Amino acid sequence: MIAQLQYITQGPSINDHLTLCKAIAGNGVDWIQLRLKGVSDEKYLEAAKIARDITNDFGAKLIINDNLKVAIDCRADGVHLGQSDMAVAEARKLVADDFIIGGTANTFKQVLEHYSAGANYVGVGPYAFTKTKKNLSPVLGRDGYVSLIQVINENKIDIPVIAIGGIELEDIDIIFKTGVYGIAVSGLITHAGDKNKI
Repeated sequence: MIAQLQYITQGPSINDHLTLCKAIAGNGVDWIQLRLKGVSDEKYLEAAKIARDITNDFGAKLIINDNLKVAIDCRADGVHLGQSDMAVAEARKLVADDFIIGGTANTFKQVLEHYSAGANYVGVGPYAFTKTKKNLSPVLGRDGYVSLIQVINENKIDIPVIAIGGIELEDIDIIFKTGVYGIAVSGLITHAGDKNKI
């Protein structure tokens, strides 16, 4: 089952990511994506194993961003692959059927490619400008999601669409009304003053 609320870790240090992982999972968010950039595979795997223990303790799914080998080696539930990472089709050949694969998309063509390759969900965005990601794709906004969901439905593509990128609290109701399946957030929860109110 793909979660309708997905949290993506962030922070200046690996420890920050893991601290947030524990805090967020401990407050009931059952889908955590560990997203480490600029670290070695060795450090990524070391952190991922700790995150795996944390998420297991709280009954949450663990998704590893960008690195399939780390995801497999730490026994994560899945991997999320960006547009410049390993292709979904290639990853699907290397994992079990129940291993979750998500792909990043900005256009219907990209959604279709991921769907045809065996992705379990697509992270579509950005909804708005975000500092979290470099080399940002064109911002979609509300109208972009409405148009994309319409084309997906017309083509009878059955895949959960997860909105992502610059989502604030006041945007959530608007976004769900476009027909997306769920949302992925990072800063919205990371910077929340009281994580007990997630």
